[in-house]
Amino acid sequence: MSGLPWVRFDTDLPDNPKILELLSRRAGHAAGFVYCCSLAYAGRHGTDGFIPRAALSRIHGRQSDAASLVSAGLWAEVDNGWEIHGWEEYQQASTTTDAIRSKQKAGAAKGNCRRWHKVGCECWKAAEDMRPRAVL
Repeated sequence: MSGLPWVRFDTDLPDNPKILELLSRRAGHAAGFVYCCSLAYAGRHGTDGFIPRAALSRIHGRQSDAASLVSAGLWAEVDNGWEIHGWEEYQQASTTTDAIRSKQKAGAAKGNCRRWHKVGCECWKAAEDMRPRAVL
């Protein structure tokens, strides 16, 4: 899985009712930071919004933060971790990221061939034919 170099933060995040409710709680600001770190973690690791239990400390979280995020409706508890609510609405899917990177790589190979090899070489076509294809 390839990760994203960025994630989207809605400019309405500070005014989101779920965030406001979370921040009104004891240690809510810490849980809010964990939420932001969870977005970055999921984007970086291409998990499509899944946060494994083993990664909780990696995103500076504690079990109490996870419980707060679940009760606020920002995370949903699933087997072996949590899902970030609304990930698919606001973030790019890892399959989309992989497809974009594959096209960029193919374009770079074509550009390099045309720049550095003799006219009509087209060695980039052979490299494209050897690329692994997704099995449907």
